[in-house]
Amino acid sequence: MAMVSDIHGKSAAGRAQGNLVSRLISAVTERQSRFWTYRNCVNELSALSNRELRDLGLHRSQIRSIAYEEAYRKAA
Repeated sequence: MAMVSDIHGKSAAGRAQGNLVSRLISAVTERQSRFWTYRNCVNELSALSNRELRDLGLHRSQIRSIAYEEAYRKAA
């Protein structure tokens, strides 16, 4: 019995599985990128003195929430 496949030798199931893997890799890469944006922002703001933060209108307790907004709400 013959099996129908496209010109590249992949069946429809093979293409769907490749699509799934591609989306998974893309999602992991996006999540990792956002995490590193968050960490870099926290590190940079944490390195500032209390006076420098106050000049920016920030308090040290706001650093994590500001970093979260920068990393995770930027694309929304």
